[in-house]
Amino acid sequence: MFHTYIIQSVTTGRFYIGSTGNLEDRIARHNQNRSLATKSKGPWKLIYSHGFPSRSEAVIMEMKIKNYGARRFLDEMTLSG
Repeated sequence: MFHTYIIQSVTTGRFYIGSTGNLEDRIARHNQNRSLATKSKGPWKLIYSHGFPSRSEAVIMEMKIKNYGARRFLDEMTLSG
């Protein structure tokens, strides 16, 4: 199972969008400053995740959310759900 996810910095409110094959490990790596893109910007909390059967599907969804914008995506998810 592969996941597309959105995390949010507790300190800055900024979002990070990614995909992974191991969601728990990936979030831990973000919070341990082991990811260059999120280093020293956390702590991070998981805001959204969705599972996919293949890596390619997860990456496609990641790109769609990045193009759409995390805040707009989350706002529309809240309105529709």
